[in-house]
Amino acid sequence: MNNARPIILKLGGSAITDKTVEASPKNELINRLAGEIKRADLDNLIIVHGGGSFGHPTAAKYGIQDGYKEDPTQKFGCAETHHMMTVLNGIVMDALILHEIPAVSVAPVNCITTENGKIKNFDETTLKAMGKLVFTPVMYGDTVMDEKLGFTILSGDQLVAYLALKYNAEKIVIGVDTDGIFEVDPKTNPEAKPIKHLTLTELKAFQPKIGKATGADVTGGMAGKIAELIPVVEACIPVTVTGATKSLSIYRALTDQSVLGTVIEKT
Repeated sequence: MNNARPIILKLGGSAITDKTVEASPKNELINRLAGEIKRADLDNLIIVHGGGSFGHPTAAKYGIQDGYKEDPTQKFGCAETHHMMTVLNGIVMDALILHEIPAVSVAPVNCITTENGKIKNFDETTLKAMGKLVFTPVMYGDTVMDEKLGFTILSGDQLVAYLALKYNAEKIVIGVDTDGIFEVDPKTNPEAKPIKHLTLTELKAFQPKIGKATGADVTGGMAGKIAELIPVVEACIPVTVTGATKSLSIYRALTDQSVLGTVIEKT
């Protein structure tokens, strides 16, 4: 990467797609987010997006996250899951390019392998070269080859945490479909109270209380995010979780302005 510590932006699949309808992108929202990214005008940005209703249903159908079970149909399912992610990635890329952002897609399946679901090898050659020329890499949750499982799902959340730790990120901004983290699920409880700030100790205490993802989510939803974020916060990298569906929230978070959401810091 270039000399600047990167800022990593995660666009959650639940925010940029309608998870109740398979392969249903929120095109207007994606276009608005691209405009906010352009307005922020950052030359040290790495973007990662989730799978939402593109990656998760196919992955769940074929059990891709659990690895290869000697079922030949799984190989097609793995290939189809990757393809569906490239389709969503193409929609995100369309918006970024439309807004004249020098964004280039980097498919994890081409540069990352895992062992028992955790990143083991990462060929950073391309990413480092792009950083020197100040391109904006765009990665995503993907199917990857796994040394023990054959193949598996690499979540966008694990990828964000890995990149943040590897490159000592300045901060992480996570855009979700709620206004940050809540004490209980705001989608099922209208009385749910938002959490404005979490320390590392509070985050660890809060972790067991988080419900698992609903619907076809093979990466654990908010619970999966929190698990991946703990080592990041331990490394003193601040995290802001905010509503990507709210106008200007992502722009404000990227440019260090106050935003409706949850800030997670070590202390």
